[in-house]
Amino acid sequence: MNKKPTPDDLIAWEKFISSKEPVENKDFYIDRKNNIVQKVKKIDLHGCSLDEANKKIKILINKYFEEGVQKIIVITGKGLRSKTIQNPYISKDLSILKNSVPEYIKNNRDIKNKIKKISKAEIKDGGEGAFYIFLKNL
Repeated sequence: MNKKPTPDDLIAWEKFISSKEPVENKDFYIDRKNNIVQKVKKIDLHGCSLDEANKKIKILINKYFEEGVQKIIVITGKGLRSKTIQNPYISKDLSILKNSVPEYIKNNRDIKNKIKKISKAEIKDGGEGAFYIFLKNL
């Protein structure tokens, strides 16, 4: 479709190219509309038994999935203050919650299907005593 410009189009074009005003960046507004603020929640499992932690994590993953949360910071602690030293069958070097809760999630099909991935937390979010759960979209 090759239409010739009308006289009004030519006048508008001349006015546009002779103007010293900066051209508005329309992509700026498109990017701002598409910019999604990530919903993040935090779960602190300090002081929970393994059974309590697993129940809590299951309930909250289901709840946060329904709410559209994208990232959960799970704080388990490093296990430094636990009473594992008194039990010879439990390693004092491994935190019970830190290792068992992700394993529980991987073995629970109901909540596993709602999760994209589980990864180590950054130092600012708890480092070795925490991990991230990234949830799928509804």
